[in-house]
Amino acid sequence: MIAVFFILWACGFFVAYRFFGRGAGVPTTGSSRVSIIIPARDEEHNLPRLLESLAAQSVRPYEILVVDDGSTDGTGGIARKLGATVIESAPLPDGWRGKTWACHQGARAASGELFLFIDADTWFEAEGLARVLARYPGGAFSVLPYHAVHKPYEDLSLFFNFSMTAGTVPDGLSGQCFLVGREDYQKVGGHESVRGRVLENFRLAEEFCEAGIPVRSVIGRKMVSFRMYPRGFASLVEGWTKGFASGAVRTPPRILLLVVAWMTGLMLPLLGEMMTGDWAYWLGAYFLGVLQVGLISRKIGSFHWTGILFYPAPLVFFFSVFGWSALRSGKKVSWKGREIHAD
Repeated sequence: MIAVFFILWACGFFVAYRFFGRGAGVPTTGSSRVSIIIPARDEEHNLPRLLESLAAQSVRPYEILVVDDGSTDGTGGIARKLGATVIESAPLPDGWRGKTWACHQGARAASGELFLFIDADTWFEAEGLARVLARYPGGAFSVLPYHAVHKPYEDLSLFFNFSMTAGTVPDGLSGQCFLVGREDYQKVGGHESVRGRVLENFRLAEEFCEAGIPVRSVIGRKMVSFRMYPRGFASLVEGWTKGFASGAVRTPPRILLLVVAWMTGLMLPLLGEMMTGDWAYWLGAYFLGVLQVGLISRKIGSFHWTGILFYPAPLVFFFSVFGWSALRSGKKVSWKGREIHAD
């Protein structure tokens, strides 16, 4: 069992090497006509940080468009106050998701050469926009935001973030922040081609690839950050349930196999100690797992040391919610006041 542990433990490094060292680029003083497009539904608490971070950038976007997707709070007013152009969303048509409809309307109104779609719960770090533009290789380019963790329950997202990163970097597309040229976007039909998808980024990546448009992604450390589900544990469960299992299935099979193998290996120290009673060997194996989880987690987020030291808790949470997400696939789930069918 110890030998099996070491083999499975090594799988974590085989996956992580794909995004180790793929951090921020060198800031540039040049700029393009970049239209920032922000789909927003009830985001009055998140928008100020994003818009204020844009105002502090040395490289300024050509325009900032906030598409107010039927908000019931002060989203539109705050966006106007902070200098953004607000687009009031038309009623949601049949067959569309709220986010894809908002992004579609934003793209139709945008006049820049490049479209940068970014979620309202993200923000740019100092010189972050310059770094994003410096790294842009053409085609469709996404930045997977660095996860800022503030409260203990947010540490439960640790293995979700790892899986999301493994399935996205370097050849996938993150829906939270991605940059694409106007012509390439229009070539694949934009968000209209994925209008009914919850995880529209996976299908968009496929559309770009089928059209011969390169897709690349990097981790957003020192560029773009976000805080996931700050409104409490219930919103965290709801958010990860709405389509995570479907997204995992779209991860390249060899990467998915390595991720599953690694996470299984991380549970072996606890199982081995219970089965054999040989705590000395398995305690050493456990702390190797802690060390590895800590090294990897620092690349993707500011996860607290307690969540890393007691990593079996977020790991069991991951398996539980993943299973629930798989059971809910194709069924109605609630998200931001709307009932949707999970992918």
